[in-house]
Parts: sequence; structure tokens; C-alpha cells
Amino acid sequence: MADANELRTFEIENYSRLQRIKAANEGDNTVLDYEIKVSKAKLEGMGVNLENITLVDK
Repeated sequence: MADANELRTFEIENYSRLQRIKAANEGDNTVLDYEIKVSKAKLEGMGVNLENITLVDK
């Protein structure tokens, strides 16, 4: 089973990937927006400061 650091790292990588997809996305994508919100909530719940890792904030 993954420890807290591994879970945090995985979720940071997931959030980063979603941010890159959002940056490349030309139109609205409500599913992508929702996934970003969920990932952001998970990271904030883990105590991760998202200020320096947020690429797109639309």
C-alpha cells in the first residue's frame, strides 16, 4: 500500500497533467474542469500549497 508521500506525489503529478491538458484545450470542457477541482481539493486536503504548481487558473 502506498504511503502518504507516494499518494501526495501521485496526486501532484495528476494535477500537473490535468493542468497541461487544460492549457492545451481550446474549448470548454466541464469534465476536465471537474477533474481539476477534485484533484485540487484532494491536494489541499493533504496540505499541499497549490500556489506554485497551478499552471492554468480559468
